[in-house]
Amino acid sequence: MRYGRAAIPALVGGLLLTALLWWAGASAPALHLPGSANVIDGQAAAQLEHWLTPWSYDPPASVQYGAEPSGGVGGTASSNGTPYLALYATALQVRFGAVFVFFVLGALLLVRRLPPVHGRMPAALLAVWAWGLVAGTLAVAVSAPWLIAAQGHGSYRFLPQLAGVISSGRQVLVATALVAAAVTVLVARVAAKGAGPLPRAAVPARAARLAATAGAAVIAVSLVVLSYQPVAAVLQTVSPNSGLLAEPGDLLRQWLLLGAWTAPGGTPLGDWLLYRAADVLLLAVVWCALRRLPGLLTRATVPAMATGAVCATVLGLLAGQLLRMALDGAGSGMRWGLLYLSATIGDGVPAALTCGLVAGVAASLTLRVATGRAKSADATASAEDPASAEDPTRP
Repeated sequence: MRYGRAAIPALVGGLLLTALLWWAGASAPALHLPGSANVIDGQAAAQLEHWLTPWSYDPPASVQYGAEPSGGVGGTASSNGTPYLALYATALQVRFGAVFVFFVLGALLLVRRLPPVHGRMPAALLAVWAWGLVAGTLAVAVSAPWLIAAQGHGSYRFLPQLAGVISSGRQVLVATALVAAAVTVLVARVAAKGAGPLPRAAVPARAARLAATAGAAVIAVSLVVLSYQPVAAVLQTVSPNSGLLAEPGDLLRQWLLLGAWTAPGGTPLGDWLLYRAADVLLLAVVWCALRRLPGLLTRATVPAMATGAVCATVLGLLAGQLLRMALDGAGSGMRWGLLYLSATIGDGVPAALTCGLVAGVAASLTLRVATGRAKSADATASAEDPASAEDPTRP
């Protein structure tokens, strides 16, 4: 699919995702209305407010320093502390703008290389959905410096504060990104009509399996080694220097952990193995996605494989988290409620982005080497037995 046709669904999806996030943030003050207590209880309202606040223009109490300017959050700053409100407004503007830009860039590549036609519709939907979570996480990270400065103590433990801000707002993205992905794929399906042939890349099965194994191995390193709690604790204590960029351990841990696990000390072995099933599911999803991805793409380029690997890792994370939610719900008898159980949904997206990019590059390079060897072997066999090359049915 040409860039012109792919740009239309990408722009539509980006606008919709930005609008949905803005609407979700604007709905946060409604939780304080007197009638809201009759609809949901106070604990659920507090949980929802915590999820929606990162996308709300209504500043938290820590930002409301001094009197608010007459123009509201975006009003003119004065000498009584209102610059903090202006910084908060700037942070939200950067955040929504970055969501739109990041989503459009990723969706443009996905729709062009993975058009939702000829059996690719489910794969395209899942990939764009996962990329919506990545776009939102990147937007939160890009806008974090303005938000930290709006708190009034941006120079104090900046990197740990940055790690805390990046981990916020992810729950809302799971639902809004799914809606935006569905609309993007539907518009892309309409735009693909009359676009000409959209063939699949011809990939040998053995080469695809080797590429999937190489990519899954990279994810396994983060999942098994870096996510092991003693190793993560060592990462978190990294503190080489003092000053603004001191204590980078929290941020490093945030960007490297796909999960958290430890040895079954004090826990029955059966329960420990049951919870590790979520990690096995993550690796299985990544391997299966990378196994099929080269054959679904119109052209298995390095950017397309890297983006697809990121999306596959995010989907594996979501699948593992949903399984863990089901296990926690079954173990507690659902006494905690669905909102409490889904509090960890969307965790690990920064690590999925980092490790997924490396896994995609590794899978792409392995695919090229394995495909080249397969073609060389076929050419050698054809040269040694010309009659077999002329007659493919001949054994």
